[in-house]
Amino acid sequence: MKRTVAWTVAAAVTAAVWLLVFRPGPGRAGELAAEDAERGEARATVAEEGARREGVTLQLFSVGKGGLIVSQKVVKTDEEWKKELTPQEYRVLREKGTERAFTGHLWDEHAKGVYKCAACGNDLFTSETKFESGTGWPSFYAPVAKENVETEVDSSLFMRRTEVHCSRCGGHLGHIFDDGPRPTGLRYCINSVSLAFEKNDK
Repeated sequence: MKRTVAWTVAAAVTAAVWLLVFRPGPGRAGELAAEDAERGEARATVAEEGARREGVTLQLFSVGKGGLIVSQKVVKTDEEWKKELTPQEYRVLREKGTERAFTGHLWDEHAKGVYKCAACGNDLFTSETKFESGTGWPSFYAPVAKENVETEVDSSLFMRRTEVHCSRCGGHLGHIFDDGPRPTGLRYCINSVSLAFEKNDK
């Protein structure tokens, strides 16, 4: 009987040690995630510095030229962006903020033209793909070209969404949803403050 109890205790201790070492709980998982994030930030910093020194080039679609052009990726420090952008532009474009619905200057814009990135001037959307979504934010069913925008998973606010940002400067634009009209079925929900509208008077 004593031997059985001893074996049971030993087994329990072994299992506990195994769980602690090989099956980290939330605390350890959080530490690992933090370490990964720190390494990611370090890599991003190195990449940005490399881009600044070497001048990374991109192929982007130009509405004015009607085709792809070669452009340089825009890489700046936070201090440089703060000097160039308004406080609201910086909060949205660089800190991924969101303007309040129906407060932006472009949600009810109906003129023909091109919507560019407010931070770097990259062509993003045209009035041809803009539609009334009733959300209070400028909404488009497609960008001017897939090369001009990039996406990533956004898990903030206890939700899983798809963030869209400018491929030239990385400025935050908004999010993409699957409730848009044909032909794409997508809704690019964009902050007005992230956009600069170039009206076409022709």
